[in-house]
Parts: sequence; C-alpha cells; structure tokens
Amino acid sequence: MSKGEHTRQAIIDEAMRMASTLGLEALSIGTLAQSTGLSKSGLFAHFGSKEKLQIQVLEAAAEVFVREIVLPAIREPAGEPRVKALFHNWLRWATGDVLPGGCLFVTAAAEFDDRPGSVHDTLVRTQRDWNQTLRRAAEIAIREGHFRPDVDAGLFAFSAYGVMLSAHHYHRLLAQPDAMSYAERAFEKLLQFARGEVPPAG
Repeated sequence: MSKGEHTRQAIIDEAMRMASTLGLEALSIGTLAQSTGLSKSGLFAHFGSKEKLQIQVLEAAAEVFVREIVLPAIREPAGEPRVKALFHNWLRWATGDVLPGGCLFVTAAAEFDDRPGSVHDTLVRTQRDWNQTLRRAAEIAIREGHFRPDVDAGLFAFSAYGVMLSAHHYHRLLAQPDAMSYAERAFEKLLQFARGEVPPAG
C-alpha cells in the first residue's frame, strides 16, 4: 500500500468512526480535516465533495461488514449454524466492538430513509444485500432440513432483522442492560418456530 493509499484508508477509518456516532450528515471535509489534522484541500483532493465522502464511507463500512460479519459466518456449516453466526456476529457489530457507535447503517437509515439521492441509493443497496444474505441463509437451512420446509425465508429474514434493530435501539438509545439478552431470547424463539418446535399460528 502506497503512502497515499495508507493516508486515504486512515481518513476513511476515522470517517467511519465519526459517522457511527455522529451520523453521516455530521461528516464534512471541514470536520474530518479537524479530526484528522489534515488540510481541507488535501481531503478535497481525496473525495471532492461531502456526498462522495459519505458514499465512500458507506462502501468502506460495507466492506468491513462483510469481513467482520458475513465471511466468518460463511465458514460455519451450512444451515442453522450459519444463520446463528450471522445473527451473533451482527450483535457484536451493534454493541460497538467494531465501530464505537454500533451499526453505521442503522444510524444512516434514520438520516436518509426519506431523502432521495446517491447516498440513499448506496445505503439501500447495502441493506438489500444484507437482507438477501439473511434470506439465502434461511433458504439453505430449509434445504439442509434444519428448518421446516414451509418456512417463509423472506419472513424469517424480516423477523431476524427486526430483532436486530430492536436490539440496537434498546442497547444504544435506551441503554437497557438486558437488551442483548432479550435479543438472544427473541432470536431463539424465531429459530424454534423455524425448526417446527413451535406450531405455526393459525
């Protein structure tokens, strides 16, 4: 890695840390220059605009997410073990083991869910990819016989993601000490239903 590439990576890393706690909108060439001790002109040469900076931060965070959450889970056996690894790895991401403010994508979603544009589109793409990863893991669990054959993989992914968002909210905003315990228990109920240990409603 060249000196310029090393500097750019250091800038992105700092920007991700800032965005996870302050939000993407708090990022600017000026605030990042102040945080990194670099000149505004030097940062502008790397990114060109606030929007391009925000997009590159999201793309970099997506790469970290894949490395820290998805790839370790894929190394687990196909089926339920992989589903569980995806969930537990995400909980570690949400509690701040990777970024100090937890899930950058949850923070960004609150800012950009109703704001069309390139940043919104980048965020949507990352979250659709994550949802598809959860859904595909559930489909494999069905194929492996770990989940009932009539499980709706899309609904499973939706429900698992709902537990994750609740965990993030209860842990980070409400500072509820048993938030992660609740998340674990809620997810286990979801797994029990998927296995057929809990009868389907109706």
